[in-house]
Amino acid sequence: MPFPGDFLDRLDCPVYFMPMAKRDTRSEIVKIGTDLISRNGYNATGIDAVLREAGIPKGSFYHYFKSKEEFGLAVIDHFAERYDQRLETFLADEEVTPLNRIRNYLESGLVRLEQNLCTRGCLVGNLGQELADSNERFRSRLDQIFTSWKERFAACLVEAQAAGELSGEVDPQVLACFILSGWEGAILRAKVMKSPQPIRDFIQILFATVLRSQQ
Repeated sequence: MPFPGDFLDRLDCPVYFMPMAKRDTRSEIVKIGTDLISRNGYNATGIDAVLREAGIPKGSFYHYFKSKEEFGLAVIDHFAERYDQRLETFLADEEVTPLNRIRNYLESGLVRLEQNLCTRGCLVGNLGQELADSNERFRSRLDQIFTSWKERFAACLVEAQAAGELSGEVDPQVLACFILSGWEGAILRAKVMKSPQPIRDFIQILFATVLRSQQ
């Protein structure tokens, strides 16, 4: 129902209208870049393609990023932050036993891979393959991210030791590195094969053989 003509004038208090939320252009560019680089790789993703997808002029891009490299690093950080949040959601879930947290995380990754038809894979792993030998800034940042993810697994494995699920003689750091390396390798293999079977095999062998032998 429309307001009477003098309705606002008769109010005893002033009326404030909230301005529309400003468009977060930088975040939009990063999100679009994450999607395009995940699908096409860093070198094959041109700035013009990002701009077309975002619907912004080139000047806006260089207002937020000095170079494509700086943009690429922002994309990596955006992806890594989201991935780390997923890791925390699963691996810090105190309602689930530590080793089952790891299993739940890996199985959730399997579901996501199946939903994506074994395309894309892990952006950090993909860029490690593509750029580690040619760009030291990227290599260093990617290594830092992998290390932070490894620490998530290591902390969960320490809890598994405290809960009696894992032998105290196992080095959590070494085992965490093994799990992360095996996981990333299985993702890469699944992407190449266009089949989730390498992921299934990794999860099955990890829990039926590797972790069982360390109990």
